[in-house]
Amino acid sequence: MHFITLVKLRRKPTKGEVEQMERAIRNPPEGTRIRFVFWTLGHYDLVFYTEGPDERTALSTVFPFLDFAATETLVAITREDALKAMGV
Repeated sequence: MHFITLVKLRRKPTKGEVEQMERAIRNPPEGTRIRFVFWTLGHYDLVFYTEGPDERTALSTVFPFLDFAATETLVAITREDALKAMGV
């Protein structure tokens, strides 16, 4: 499954929190793979693209960020799968 996670920092993270975030990105929960992390300009500060077996596992990837960030995780499907689902 594909997941897009939007991250909004509530405050400037401490050096320790940045290190914690880096460790979480390098070592995601078993069965998940964080494919891309983008720092962004605008409403959200970071965007993650993650692959994993299910929603529960994907949700566990954001736990290290919850002390200093608000997150929203979206389930994503490919364009081709969306077109098939619509019968197009």
